[in-house]
Amino acid sequence: MKEIQRFWLDSYPDGTPHDIDIGTRQSIIEFLRESCQRVPNEAAFSNFKTSLSFAQIDQLSLNFAAYLQHELKLSKGDRIAIMLPNLLQYPIALFGALRLGLMVVNIDPMYTRRELTHQLNDSGATTLVFLENFAQTVEATIPDTQVQHLVCTSVGEMLQGAEGKVIDFVLRYVKRMVPKHGLKQAPRFKQALTKGEQHSCTEATITLDDIAFLQYTGGTTGVSKGAILTHGNIIANVLQAKAWIGDTLTEDQEKAITALPLYHIFSLTANMLLMTSIGNENILITNPRDFEGFVKFLKKTEFTVFIGVNTLFRKLLNTKGFNDIDFSNLNLSFAGGMAVTDDVARDWLTATNSVVVEAYGLTETSPAVCVNPLGVKEFTGSIGLPISSTYVQMKDDQGKDVGINKEGELCVKGPQVTQGYWQLPEVNEEAFTKDGYFRTGDFAQIDEHGYVKLLDRKKDMILVSGFNVFPNEIENVVSQHPKVLEAAAIGIPDDISGEVVKLFVVKEDSTLSVDEVKAYCRENLTGYKRPKEIVFMDEELPKTNVGKISRKDLRDD
Repeated sequence: MKEIQRFWLDSYPDGTPHDIDIGTRQSIIEFLRESCQRVPNEAAFSNFKTSLSFAQIDQLSLNFAAYLQHELKLSKGDRIAIMLPNLLQYPIALFGALRLGLMVVNIDPMYTRRELTHQLNDSGATTLVFLENFAQTVEATIPDTQVQHLVCTSVGEMLQGAEGKVIDFVLRYVKRMVPKHGLKQAPRFKQALTKGEQHSCTEATITLDDIAFLQYTGGTTGVSKGAILTHGNIIANVLQAKAWIGDTLTEDQEKAITALPLYHIFSLTANMLLMTSIGNENILITNPRDFEGFVKFLKKTEFTVFIGVNTLFRKLLNTKGFNDIDFSNLNLSFAGGMAVTDDVARDWLTATNSVVVEAYGLTETSPAVCVNPLGVKEFTGSIGLPISSTYVQMKDDQGKDVGINKEGELCVKGPQVTQGYWQLPEVNEEAFTKDGYFRTGDFAQIDEHGYVKLLDRKKDMILVSGFNVFPNEIENVVSQHPKVLEAAAIGIPDDISGEVVKLFVVKEDSTLSVDEVKAYCRENLTGYKRPKEIVFMDEELPKTNVGKISRKDLRDD
């Protein structure tokens, strides 16, 4: 079948390659090795007041790999689950596992017993690295899984000096955030490193087709599925990102705030692996939800890159002291994971003098598909252009391209796209079009210059009297009301129109009334798009692990 013409290439910034060559590397580990050889003593990862250089990460991950190989007898193809927040232990464990050709299963530490049991059993993981704060859930789950080996750690275990001991003491005995559990005999992370140091590690021979991650989707539409991401998929996306960045970021000199969880594909690729590949530092934020503490940290930290999602930007903008942060060194504000609203983009630019550059991707695409040019002078409202070596089409339900400026399902091809879901052949058959495009489940349209505008999730679209209503549009409008902090829209059944819009609002100003919201919607939305029900929330809207508003939870409630 004849491939489509990539007309968007004419809109590429000068010097941006149309295609990338993934054959230059065979393993993700090569990104770490290259930076280690070039800048071995520069900081690679920092957490609290402790920094580890590229050489230290390289050696510690080698020790951890030796432990897994000799003490636990793991070998290429085995599955290892990592259930950690943003700590120094994460890159050590991850790179150690990848050296052996293990499949890494990233797990949200906040998972319930049900969610954890499903992911461990579905992946067939036999080893679990976890934080002691979540030991009760792990203890209750393990008997129902195939897990044979545990490695336990604490927040302060890899921190230098007295700081780590103080943090662990406070978490255990003052804040009582470490529950009583029966896993005291599980090997500790540092013990594993010490034992591994006594062995030599034989690294696996890895090809581009070898699986690096079983990266589970959020499960917002049902049971969480494991997207198969190979070394080739991830290498491709890192190289695509590097090609897009060009000389916007300086190799070996940038400092990136890493607040999004590394177990999520956006932060895993955009923060950890991309920054590692260009020799830059990841400043790990372990608990970004403590916004007052986060802002205090940013006040005393020099940083040049900030990667986040809309809700994170919004929360920071509304945290006391944010405007006192020094943003003079900020070179790039990068957003993905969910649509950025106009008001957040405007307020972020005003506060930081940095334009939010929006991108789009999915777990199944490693994740980047489209990115705005990094030199934009203002927020575009689009998700940008398809990146190097990437093909996109907007298709109808029959798989036919709908053309320019028409609404359709965004479908994508490229070296970063998953080969499918783990052990789900029937789902895989439905996930791809007959001509090999992955169905993203997102409604979008592409203009004549190749810029893609994301409309909404296909499953979230509201059908009012035959008209398509996209929640993103409603949320973007309502959130610009000066008395609104955040908003979310869902569809609910209606006898007359099939569905109507229900709006959930968190107030910025306690005087906001339902009548005010309705009046604002009458001014800014056509009749069928206006919410018929408005609910004020006492607390913030429910969110996924990466900070997206969870419409599924709102619908369930």
